Amino acid sequence: MTQSAAAQKPPATPRRLDPEDAQTALAEVQERLRRQQLVADLVHRQEEGDAKATLVEDLVHRQHEAELKTLLDGLHPADIAFILESLPKDERQAIWKLVSPEHDADVLLEVEDWVRESLIEAMDRQDLVAATGNMDADELADLAPDLPPDVVAEVQKGLTEEERAQLLEAMGYPEDSVGAIMDFEMVRVREDVTLEVVLRYLRRLHELPDHTDQIFVVDRQDKLQGILPLSRLLVSEPETEVRAVMNSDFLALNPLDSDADAAGAFERYDLVSAPVMDDQGRLIGRVTIADVVDVMREDSQEQALSRAGLQEEDIFAPVSTALRNRAPWLLLNLCTAATASFVASQFEGTVSQIVILAFLMSIVAGIGGNSGNQTMTLIIRALAMGRITGRNLWQLVKRELFVTLLVGLCGSLVAALFAWVISRSMSIALVMMAAMVCNMLVGASVGVLVPMVRARFGKDPAMGSSVLLTFATDSLGFFIFLGLATFFLL
Repeated sequence: MTQSAAAQKPPATPRRLDPEDAQTALAEVQERLRRQQLVADLVHRQEEGDAKATLVEDLVHRQHEAELKTLLDGLHPADIAFILESLPKDERQAIWKLVSPEHDADVLLEVEDWVRESLIEAMDRQDLVAATGNMDADELADLAPDLPPDVVAEVQKGLTEEERAQLLEAMGYPEDSVGAIMDFEMVRVREDVTLEVVLRYLRRLHELPDHTDQIFVVDRQDKLQGILPLSRLLVSEPETEVRAVMNSDFLALNPLDSDADAAGAFERYDLVSAPVMDDQGRLIGRVTIADVVDVMREDSQEQALSRAGLQEEDIFAPVSTALRNRAPWLLLNLCTAATASFVASQFEGTVSQIVILAFLMSIVAGIGGNSGNQTMTLIIRALAMGRITGRNLWQLVKRELFVTLLVGLCGSLVAALFAWVISRSMSIALVMMAAMVCNMLVGASVGVLVPMVRARFGKDPAMGSSVLLTFATDSLGFFIFLGLATFFLL
């Protein structure tokens, strides 16, 4: 490039990371929707059939739509997805109609599943076919479960034989497997060609697949022989053959491997991409860091919801849907709370004679729950990372109980001092201390056992764990504290 051409080139305008950009855009969208609704309400207060008022409403409505469309056209599809997820269904549908058709496919891939369903419902068949017609096979496989069967069939007609086979293959793998998240776009070369030939081949491509950090070396049967990092390709002599510089020691995934295990491997080995091989050693796809980040985010969200006994739902879903999602575990929580209250009621005589116990027993139950929650969080994370085995399980249990005992002894001294200050009774202080240590050990035990037992039977170890922990620490905490008080103080 000449100096004059370089001088005429406009300066770069880098897009800086600002977490508030999406929130700002959301606020602007909500404000414009509010103004539009305000105008509609004012017009409706006019006399029915007033042609002038109707014309004003129509003009203002079009103006607001034009402003919203201009705003949306300047946003990244991920930011549009965030806005759609943050709006009630009616407003979401109104904004979705204003999104440029060229962004439809990207937005559908970015939004959460529960939003995607409502967006697809609002699209007609022709728009759906247009939005999904240019998707890669792996992207189409992600959307296929939410698409009408006739739309999937229509899109398949426009695919090549290879793309159709890839789509059917991707749709055939379990949802939480590597096969379900792998993509088929990658660069393959032979081991008997020179690096100069590889470079010429790469230059003929329009662009490299996203997150390409290595080229896969295969034989004529597509069996993976090694990997050629781009960094090594660039710094090696062009006359060198691929086999001389490729890595024969590499990590490969199987399509039936768990996506969580793949995420753990990416984290452990700092990978950007990894090949996927079938049982015959053939290269069938690859997994990239972008896919893994999505898996980690989804697993984190599911784990956070599961601990409270919830499933993913639209935050603006109908009340009936929210009730079906939340009621079962809330009813279970009600039963556990009732059980804890029943346990406390059996010591009515003790509490009536030593009223101060009623104020102290909530401390015992609360501290036990907090202690158990710490242990449970560590166990659930260790299970997710695959760090707990039959060999180290008992060692881990002993360690958690010992740590809890030490923390309990330290904390119980403070609790005993507090109990003595408000009661002026050393006996009550000692009972408080003993009950607190015992209940913290109960919480730690439950924090270990509940996730382990659920994982042993193939269940989500986080599902409803906090509800069960609260039940144990409340019921047993009341029983231990009031039982010790009855035995030693009466």
